[in-house]
Amino acid sequence: MFWTSWLLAVLAIVLAWPVPILLSRAQWPARSPFTAMLLWQAIALAGGLSMIGAMLVYGLEPLGDNLLAGLRALAGMVFSNAPTTALGFWHIFALSAAALLTAHLVFTLLLTYYKIQRQRRRHRELLALLASPSAGGPRTMVINVDSPVAYCLPGGARSVTVLSDGLMAALEPAELRAVLNHENAHLDQRHHLLLWAFAAWRQALPWLPTTRLAQEAVSSLIEMLADDVALKTESRVTLIKAIAIVASGSPGAPGARMAFGEPELSDVEPGQPGATGGAGSARTTASRVSRLLAPQPPLPEPVRALVLVACLLLLAVPTALLIVPGLLG
Repeated sequence: MFWTSWLLAVLAIVLAWPVPILLSRAQWPARSPFTAMLLWQAIALAGGLSMIGAMLVYGLEPLGDNLLAGLRALAGMVFSNAPTTALGFWHIFALSAAALLTAHLVFTLLLTYYKIQRQRRRHRELLALLASPSAGGPRTMVINVDSPVAYCLPGGARSVTVLSDGLMAALEPAELRAVLNHENAHLDQRHHLLLWAFAAWRQALPWLPTTRLAQEAVSSLIEMLADDVALKTESRVTLIKAIAIVASGSPGAPGARMAFGEPELSDVEPGQPGATGGAGSARTTASRVSRLLAPQPPLPEPVRALVLVACLLLLAVPTALLIVPGLLG
């Protein structure tokens, strides 16, 4: 298992540093945001699997010829008081690091989910007091705010889109439809789940370039995907006007997520960067408007197919190295 652990370590390093940097600088994701979204997810999953797998395989190397044999031997040591003399210091260190990192990632994921749910519950309580149902459509609430504000608050059957009086007064009917279609796309496509996963990934490993770049890229890509839904019924000019009007106002109330003009980056705490707009949100708005002003054709189908194959390989390679006995020895 010696070569397996080293190959996984190299793959983890590549996916943690050069690959996300290169992808974040690429221009093609704006042409096919869904394909780019899949690639970012594959990079994050494969990177985490390779990182944990490399430490796990290295730690189990003295106990068996493959991962399963090593785990069985380790279980015997833990539960049957078998001798541990086969394990050296660095093997025990690697196994401990793998266990701690796994526990840290799972705990951070659950903690992030708890924080998000708590914020949304508080915000929903405020809406019940301060907002009123809109006559313009279902799942829509109106708040008495002069600034143009629009955002969606996920919550399953209780998901709502929130608009301000100022926004409704500033938008033409077609522009308002574009806003609603955009926000409903966030809810229908469950974009909040992606934001949750990548927010937790960044919270767990804030020092890793992948986590920051992936979170920013995903936040931008989901806005583009929602824009594409709005473009199915409204013109580009209408959508650009709506984006400009919303971006000129407040980014939304604390705790609200995926604002039409100012997408959230953290989705965890309102005091964190991006939670109430900022440089990242401004870049996203600029990239959306630029994409609409100078539209480019989607990536050719063969190229998209190659990216999808790359996604499958990114997930398959570390998985195969871990579960196929004696693949590299």
